[in-house]
Amino acid sequence: MAASANPAPAPSSDEGSETYTRFDLSQRLEHLIMLVSFTILALTGLPQMFATSTIGEWMIRSFGGIEMTRQIHHIAAIVLMLVSVFHIVAVLYRIIVLRSPLTMLPLLEDFKHLLHDLAYYFNLRKRKAYYGRYSYIEKVEYLAVVWGTLVMAITGFMMWNPVATASIFPGQFIPASKAAHGGEAVLAVLSIVIWHFYHVHIKHFNKSMFTGKLTRQEMEHEHPAELNLIESGSAPAIPKPEEIRRRQRIFLPPAVILTISLLFGIYKYVTFEETSITTIPPRETVAVFVPITPTPRPTPIPTPTPIPGEAAVSPNSWEGNYRDLFRNRCGTCHGFTAVGGLSLADYQSALQGGDSGPGIVSGDPEASTVVTVQSAGNHPGQLTLDELEQVIEWIAAGAAEK
Repeated sequence: MAASANPAPAPSSDEGSETYTRFDLSQRLEHLIMLVSFTILALTGLPQMFATSTIGEWMIRSFGGIEMTRQIHHIAAIVLMLVSVFHIVAVLYRIIVLRSPLTMLPLLEDFKHLLHDLAYYFNLRKRKAYYGRYSYIEKVEYLAVVWGTLVMAITGFMMWNPVATASIFPGQFIPASKAAHGGEAVLAVLSIVIWHFYHVHIKHFNKSMFTGKLTRQEMEHEHPAELNLIESGSAPAIPKPEEIRRRQRIFLPPAVILTISLLFGIYKYVTFEETSITTIPPRETVAVFVPITPTPRPTPIPTPTPIPGEAAVSPNSWEGNYRDLFRNRCGTCHGFTAVGGLSLADYQSALQGGDSGPGIVSGDPEASTVVTVQSAGNHPGQLTLDELEQVIEWIAAGAAEK
């Protein structure tokens, strides 16, 4: 993403060999920060997408649990958005102040280069295409990053702020954004690992994004058309210092306004609502001990008046109370994601349980995984003492569904 419109690289002497400056320090730092943030996003996002897999569950535990994994993911996303703001302003600076040509935009010439390369691969041409500053491969990668960042930002906002999203769009937009976010993440990781890694690190190790320079031999191999422009004196010249200063005075006010507006947009993006940030209630601060024997209630649970023509639902049943209780307390990890194989999304799944055994055993709280795990305390979705006591009483009474 750091690659953008630039003046032609000027030749310099580096330990006796001629080199050409390709990326300045700000571009290299931008690339490094983006590299780190993208890696963290991938390492914390993909395990959430595949939370039921063994490696996904292990990675989530390694990051300190699902909540900590999400917080790290959110921080890396904020860093990526800040880098994107810097990139937008930097590109505008190079275009408006330095008058750099838009060498990263695709042209008809790029399609000709593609055809030339295909002819070369099929042994119908003696050499590959005559690339300028950026080849069509680099342009596709750059535009893919721009497109991917935009998609991830929009879908990420919908998941980060589901209440606001559902107030504007139909509720189906939230699972749709989750699917698009995950699909784009897999596509981006595969693109980096297969496409970018091959062309930059395996095919030939291009170090220009780390050193900022290319040797003459590398320029002849990768950017011969640009090298020809430089040596023939046809490359765009860098403006004079006084002209740069005049353009800077014109550019600075709108650039400051644009930067403040984009940063304010990121602030609202992050603080729009707290629904997705605080998804799990705080843990109990004291050790939890609950006797298995249910404690009699001093007052009976009021029975709601049944609706005519509809079967009455007991409040001391799965549908009457405990479905919503488990959804609120445990739905983050044991909803449809079913961490550890345990899903509490519906009654039959709760009875079936997961890797540690049956979740709910009718009439036997001690054999119910839900009770044994909660009784140990310090669980991410820890029930309160009163809630756990109600669950034990309900299971001991037969764990009625309705």
